[in-house]
Amino acid sequence: MSIWWSLHLRREAASVPLARRLLVGAMETAGVDPDVSYDLSLALSEACANAVEHGGDASSTDYRVTAFIDGDTCRIEVTDSGPALPRGRHARALAARTPQPTCQAPAHQARQPAAPRETALAEHGRGLFLIEELTDRVRYRNRPERDGTVVSFDKILKWRDDAPFMAS
Repeated sequence: MSIWWSLHLRREAASVPLARRLLVGAMETAGVDPDVSYDLSLALSEACANAVEHGGDASSTDYRVTAFIDGDTCRIEVTDSGPALPRGRHARALAARTPQPTCQAPAHQARQPAAPRETALAEHGRGLFLIEELTDRVRYRNRPERDGTVVSFDKILKWRDDAPFMAS
């Protein structure tokens, strides 16, 4: 047995919690472990927030979320109409977020002020990293023959003992 649903949402902040609540409700009803549901709902929130913020110009007013529960795997896809990802963008973005080791100068040397850099406390730039940490597989691709990006991620499901919809 499998479950899937698809939503077409307006690119506005209020759509993010709506998508998250629908996912959590479906997972709870199916009997997915709450920790797994939480991880997927957070990853979905990040992907939706990216679609809202970066998913196009004023003429593109919506984005799509599709979720599939098939057997013991959940796949979520978030598709927007924004500019396509340039080649290598994702690799450069991850490298920029990776903290670089710092060395302390010996006490007898003057210390130089630290150069500004992104930190773990930055408000932006963590979404893709979180999605990758919370899920088992992530894919980024451009929509064929039109503008837009598809962020797709999978997670192996764990089930509650009383799950009505366990993988067979």
